[in-house]
Amino acid sequence: MTAAAGPTRAERRRNTEQRILAAARELFAERGFERTTIRAVASAAQVDPALVMQYFGSKQELFSQAVRISVAGAEDRPRTGGPEALTDSLLASLGMKIGGLPEASLAMLRSMLTHPEAAEAARATLDRQITGLAAAMSAGHEADHEAQDARLHAALAVATTVGVTIGHQLLGLEDLRRASPEEIAAALRPALQALVTGAAHSR
Repeated sequence: MTAAAGPTRAERRRNTEQRILAAARELFAERGFERTTIRAVASAAQVDPALVMQYFGSKQELFSQAVRISVAGAEDRPRTGGPEALTDSLLASLGMKIGGLPEASLAMLRSMLTHPEAAEAARATLDRQITGLAAAMSAGHEADHEAQDARLHAALAVATTVGVTIGHQLLGLEDLRRASPEEIAAALRPALQALVTGAAHSR
C-alpha cells in the first residue's frame, strides 16, 4: 500500500506564513507596532527570525499583512432606514466590537496612535463608515449644507462608538467592563439617536 504523500513545499511555506501571521496578529494586538519585535514574532511562531524576514521583508510589511481586513466586512455594509434603524445599526456594530474585536482590529487600534500606516488604515475605515452613515441620514436631500450637516453628525456618532470601543477593549475602563452590552446600548441610544435625528432637524 502506497504511503500518502506529505505536504508539498508550497503548502509547507503557506502553513509557516500563516503561523507567523497568527503570531504577529496576536502580538501586535497585545503590544502595538512599536513594542512588537521580529524576534518575538519568530519565537511565538517557533521559527527563526531570519525566516520571518525572508517571507515578509520587514516588520512594516508583516504588520500590513497581519492587520489586513476585508473592505467588504460588516462595518462597510450600506446603512439604510430611518433614524431608529440607523441607531439600531450603530448599536449593533458597537455590540460586536465590545463583544470582542478580531485580533487584526485590535492590532490596528492599539497601533494607530503611534504608527502612521495603522493610523491611515483606521482613518480610511472610519471615513467609509461616516460616508455610508451620512448618505443614509441625508437621503433625499441634495443641498450641500445638508450633506455637510449629515457628515458632521455621522462623524460624531462614529467617533462615539470608537471611543466606547477603545475605553472598553484597550483601556479596560472598569465601569464599561462591568456593564453588559445591553446596558451600554440602552445608555447610549438617546445620544446616538439625537445625533442621527439632529442632522434632519438642522436642515
